[in-house]
Amino acid sequence: MSVSARARGVSTGRLLLGAAGVAVGTYGVWLLLREPFDGLVSAVLWLGGGVIVHDGILAPLTLVVLLLGTRFLPAAARLPAALVLLVWGTVTVMAVPVLVATTAGLGRGDQNATLLDRAYGPAWWGLTVVAVVVAVVWSWRRSRKLRRVNGVSRASNTRSA
Repeated sequence: MSVSARARGVSTGRLLLGAAGVAVGTYGVWLLLREPFDGLVSAVLWLGGGVIVHDGILAPLTLVVLLLGTRFLPAAARLPAALVLLVWGTVTVMAVPVLVATTAGLGRGDQNATLLDRAYGPAWWGLTVVAVVVAVVWSWRRSRKLRRVNGVSRASNTRSA
């Protein structure tokens, strides 16, 4: 590797990772182009739909929730709420197909007894309750810690006459 490449911050490891990424991407395109035309159309629609759902629904919804959170939540609760929302939101987005299918009674039958064989709705509600409890307890502990760091305690809040 030349000195000028190292001076720009490009290491051998980065170049190897980049080459591996290009190779894997090229292989993926090659596999996709081996599919019949209707498979290509389906893939393009699926990928385009994902972009539309993300950019048109999920990203604006996330921004609205974050703006409301910064406006109405106390400072100590913002980090816990954001991180718990990140985990809960990710699990929820991943679980939507399963939750919809089990609610509609789809996927159950004699053909494959292992498919959708659990109560996914109560499990999701359980995760939701746990996420809210974690956010509340974590926020409460952070607020107590911030009060101690700032020198505010119950004893210092009382005024002597």
